[in-house]
Amino acid sequence: MAAALALAGCTASPPAADPPPTGRVVPAGGLRLVAFDGCDEALRQLRTAAKAAVGPWGLGPDVRMQFSAERAAVGGAAKDAASASTPDFSGTNVHEAGVDEPDLVKTDGRRIVTVSRGVLSVVDPASRRVTGRLALDRDAERFSGDEGSLLLHGDRALVLLHAGRTVKGPVPDGQTRPGATPQARLVLVDLAGPPRVVGEYRMDGLLVDARQSGGTARVVIRSAPRLDFPYPSGRRTDAQRIAANRAVIDKATLDDWLPRYEIRDSVRTVGTGRVGCDRVNRPAGFSGASMVTVLSFDLGAAALGAGDPVTVVADGDTVYSNGARLYVANDHRWRMWRGGPSGARDTSTEIYQFDTAAGTPRFVAAGSVPGWLINQYALSEWDGHLRVATTTGDTWGRGTSSQSGVYVLRADGATLKRVGAVTGLGKGERIFAVRFVGGTGYVVTFRQTDPLYGVDLRDPAAPRVTGELKINGYSAYLHPAGDGRLIGVGQDATDRGRVTGTQVSLFDVADPARPARIAQHHVPGGWSEAEHDPHAFLYWEPERLVVLPVRQPGVVTDRADGTRRPPSGGVLALRIGDKGFTVAGAVDHPGVLADGGEWAPIRRSLMIDGVLWTVSDAGLKATALSGMTTLGWVPLT
Repeated sequence: MAAALALAGCTASPPAADPPPTGRVVPAGGLRLVAFDGCDEALRQLRTAAKAAVGPWGLGPDVRMQFSAERAAVGGAAKDAASASTPDFSGTNVHEAGVDEPDLVKTDGRRIVTVSRGVLSVVDPASRRVTGRLALDRDAERFSGDEGSLLLHGDRALVLLHAGRTVKGPVPDGQTRPGATPQARLVLVDLAGPPRVVGEYRMDGLLVDARQSGGTARVVIRSAPRLDFPYPSGRRTDAQRIAANRAVIDKATLDDWLPRYEIRDSVRTVGTGRVGCDRVNRPAGFSGASMVTVLSFDLGAAALGAGDPVTVVADGDTVYSNGARLYVANDHRWRMWRGGPSGARDTSTEIYQFDTAAGTPRFVAAGSVPGWLINQYALSEWDGHLRVATTTGDTWGRGTSSQSGVYVLRADGATLKRVGAVTGLGKGERIFAVRFVGGTGYVVTFRQTDPLYGVDLRDPAAPRVTGELKINGYSAYLHPAGDGRLIGVGQDATDRGRVTGTQVSLFDVADPARPARIAQHHVPGGWSEAEHDPHAFLYWEPERLVVLPVRQPGVVTDRADGTRRPPSGGVLALRIGDKGFTVAGAVDHPGVLADGGEWAPIRRSLMIDGVLWTVSDAGLKATALSGMTTLGWVPLT
């Protein structure tokens, strides 16, 4: 018990009565975490919470529960300080300086490492050739186009993959059993010579995200209980289905909830285990449908260990870290699937704060705010306060009830308490982009026009809106460009809110009361991956160069010579000058993969020693900034 209390960082309290059903809104700032009073009590509370939350179809759409065989089977960052000669290079575009984020490509200036279609490739930017390849995902299952990402530290790469699903019985060839348990797979690769695997770690669940500070990686995984619910056939009523599901929960053991893990070296399993119940903590109200685990790995170690897991009985979908602290946010929209639109209006977001300054992560505090987050950029810690931007009201911001606000929280004992807030932003709209820069927040809301709000947060107890700019369209990503300027990437739109193509804006925010757009570049019909994934955005300050992928519509057809003509999927390079944007040029890759596979648009850009590198599944291209001329093409297939 003493170990559990030390891990939780708070005082244990008597176990709560039957937890409220999923969807209960926790008052802002009123959430706290406590340890279970032993494994027996943990099982009792988990069963009670799960029985209150379960519906006729199980515990929710995001929790991939296992159904019985009654259901038919279906088909399935930082520079290398050790080398003074390392060239200047751009790292991954990240939220906080010094805190790296996993992405499909990394560079330390000496090498470029990318993972694509389950293959890790190492490219030498000096000779412009592939120096190593390693196949990683022979048994991987791909989720929504996510084919892996990686972190880089010295001569080590940590590759984050989905390992497919474990099952409890024979599966017909070429098929996946419905609801079988998904796994996250972490692969530690040595790059000192030809790439080779030196360790693996697998855990039940789905990878949420990861952050790296120095040589330490923190990996967040969300897992669901392994329960075999009977398939809800049409012959039963909802009440009968719920009763049958509760009977399954009554028979469940603690093993069905606690995440399992497996440790491997380069060839075999060297250890297995599960997260101990003394490392599991709970908020005051929970559903028993999910657990979030934070793992810690030393990327300089000889192999991957057990990950030093710390677990919370909660959902989690957004990760933010400034290095010293890591936050996991739990958006309740997905937990209210049973409540329908009326329940969605009461959505709240729970936030868990971990101290990650050294060693095992330690719970510091937990709290909640009204509404839901757009992404990690809606969170920012500054001067000991956490700023959180959310939208409340209609869940998807389509109705007139929605509005947005910025809340300021500070840890008070084990609770993140609200100390200030400004609300009422963008009534009838929802947030499309947020960026916090020091003591100022910038919030973009949109329905038909784009209000860009400036929020003064220097006094945490009295945040206030200082200025507002209304223009057509919206920015989906905001990036500080120094000298009181802000770059926005999003969509232009008509007066009635119909989007018309990629829009890059340059805002002057030096005067908080009078934000202004001083330049705009429009690509009719275009769309950029940077609108939803900031890793696709590159701002190279020495050249004041903005680089982003832009796709334009087109139908893949056959040319007269029989080859395929894909839609355009290159990158656009803009230079920021005194009078706004000038087009520096564009880069394209071969439209299809060398092996005859599908179209492969450019997804990332890097700068290394004055050369622009662009990355797609087909390969990497080196381009000189002067004249945007091609220096070399490195195929990956």
